[in-house]
Amino acid sequence: MFRSYILYLAEAYIPLQNVKHRGSSFTLRMLSRSPWLLHFNTGACNGCDIEVLAALTPLYDPERFGIRLAPNPRHADIIIVTGALTKKSAERLRRLYEQTPDPKHVVAVGTCAISGNVFRNSYSVVGGADNVVPVDLYIPGCPPRPDAILQAIVRLLKSIREEADRIEAAKTVAEEQ
Repeated sequence: MFRSYILYLAEAYIPLQNVKHRGSSFTLRMLSRSPWLLHFNTGACNGCDIEVLAALTPLYDPERFGIRLAPNPRHADIIIVTGALTKKSAERLRRLYEQTPDPKHVVAVGTCAISGNVFRNSYSVVGGADNVVPVDLYIPGCPPRPDAILQAIVRLLKSIREEADRIEAAKTVAEEQ
């Protein structure tokens, strides 16, 4: 389901007002400088998977933003979900979300991960990723372009940095009083 406050940015729908950045200003600032992405493929057509992997290649150079692929959920900061969620993959996604340390964010990439797309009326599909875990960022498309994926993640990182600045400013004001 789409949330109410949405910013349109190069095919990326980002509900910035609804993103809950959990953590101290220090952890949020560190997350915004070197996020580790964990890609969770639910087993759909793999169109979005190809585009996510393309966005992580040297052609788009995500490492200039500090973005890297995490080897397991315990090292991840951002979970990228692609494909329609089935009952079985929903259990795995929930477990993966619980294993990922805070602060964590979830990105639904592609129409299948957002709503279930053509598979939504199937008996085993539970719909979009937001039916299982809280989703912070939606990137629609079938499949979305790699530059749109990277641009949306960079915008999420900017939002995290802004939240760290707000926390730091509030802490400074509280100390002055």
